[in-house]
Amino acid sequence: MNRTKAIQAIDENSEFDVIVIGGGASGIGIALDATLRGYRTLLVEKFDFAKGTSSRSTKLVHGGVRYLAQGDIQLVKEALRERGYLKRNAPHLVKNQEFIIPNYTWWEGIFYIIGLSLYDLLAGKLSFGKSILLNSEKTRKVLPGIKEKGLKRGVLYHDGQFDDSRLAIDLVHSIFEQGGFAINYFEATEILKDESGKVAGISATDGTSNEHYKLRSSIVINAAGVWVDDILRMDHNETKRLVIPSQGVHLVLDKSFHPGSFALMIPKTNDGRVLFAVPWHEHIIVGTTDTPLEHALDEPVAQEKEIDFILNTASHYFKKTPQRKDVLSVFAGLRPLAAPKKATSKTKEISRSHKILVSPSGLLTITGGKWTTYRKIAEDTMNTAIRNSVLSFKPCITKSFRISGFSDESIEGDHFSVYGSRKEKILDLILENPELGRKLHADLNYTLAEVTWICRNEMVIKLEDMLARRLRILFLNARAAVQIAPEIAVIMGKELGWSDEKINAETMAFKEIAKNYILTT
Repeated sequence: MNRTKAIQAIDENSEFDVIVIGGGASGIGIALDATLRGYRTLLVEKFDFAKGTSSRSTKLVHGGVRYLAQGDIQLVKEALRERGYLKRNAPHLVKNQEFIIPNYTWWEGIFYIIGLSLYDLLAGKLSFGKSILLNSEKTRKVLPGIKEKGLKRGVLYHDGQFDDSRLAIDLVHSIFEQGGFAINYFEATEILKDESGKVAGISATDGTSNEHYKLRSSIVINAAGVWVDDILRMDHNETKRLVIPSQGVHLVLDKSFHPGSFALMIPKTNDGRVLFAVPWHEHIIVGTTDTPLEHALDEPVAQEKEIDFILNTASHYFKKTPQRKDVLSVFAGLRPLAAPKKATSKTKEISRSHKILVSPSGLLTITGGKWTTYRKIAEDTMNTAIRNSVLSFKPCITKSFRISGFSDESIEGDHFSVYGSRKEKILDLILENPELGRKLHADLNYTLAEVTWICRNEMVIKLEDMLARRLRILFLNARAAVQIAPEIAVIMGKELGWSDEKINAETMAFKEIAKNYILTT
């Protein structure tokens, strides 16, 4: 990953086969698919890669147990298949996570095991494991933090767990390694048209230099997530709204609230949704909510009612009741749900499946979807793009493509495992200079070596990029992130050539962003 070389490449040749707007899961997946098919491809992202929805998920690679209950068999089957491909292609980031559904009535266990047996069946040869009933004694043993009063039994099932923004970065690595280009902080500002009104490329501005570019391509793909309507308005002013944003909030707690390696799935909350408590980087993520919003925000903020809902629901299941003071970080993300044909405030009724729209100009727009199915979204989108262009057909090869960093070493209990095959390069830095092995914060396992390596290899532009998405510190412990921000800014300054003024400005900007991740008591 080298931003400077990418800029040099477009300076030398601004003609592309495919241009993708949007650096989240869908956009990155599409750009990789196009690159692997042999098309000259460029992805542009207004902010940082995975800055929006794609770094703010529940960290699950899953078929969607709730969608099965809603009868959306095809969506679940597709997601389970994609879950298997992703585990096979990025085992350093995706692991088999065991979940427990606690049962407080006798009939619940039978009901859930029947449904989950179908879940397992739909996964076929790519199954992660068989769902089973546990007696109350075994359930208490594997869920030592669960409230025991009235507990009858538990149901164990398997799904995937991953680090979302690290997967995004490895996919960007893959794009570069395969000959494509992806540039963060590079904003599409105009859809270019030819004399017949067909898409001919984009105008874009480099946010780091304010340089303006005209980039040519007969295929432009709008994968801007919750901001797809903004891109559509560049294509045609009077356009129907395609996306309705839905906010999902997560709280991060110390592992003492939910000890052990098993995740908890609460199948029905008081508003009919599900809630997860998932182990992640030695912490626990609890969420999520589903709150419709009128407008998308660059930095969404958790609403008090969402925070209260999660804390209240968790208190009914955890022995140790979490309170506001116990929340290490709170983060909100926006889902780009396809707008319904009829008005509704119930986002759980809006389809999670992806949809591809081809505008009269030839602009392709992708809506809906989720991380688990990003590969399938990319395949469908590129197939559609090829059918609607003069490009010769080339087959999709991503089902078996090993994502950059691929390593099938065990990832359990190894902090550096998320770097996959690049792990040794970071450890070599520590061997060369033992000081780089120092932890950034006493409560976290991140080291100085990681900051150094990331600065040199992962296109960080801002302090926020480092602390929120390359390292996950802002999401794990927001106060700790604020504490170490000045030191990290200095290190980045040395690596990236920042002035003292730039170091101070980045520190202040990050602290302002971090306020939204810290709960006041």
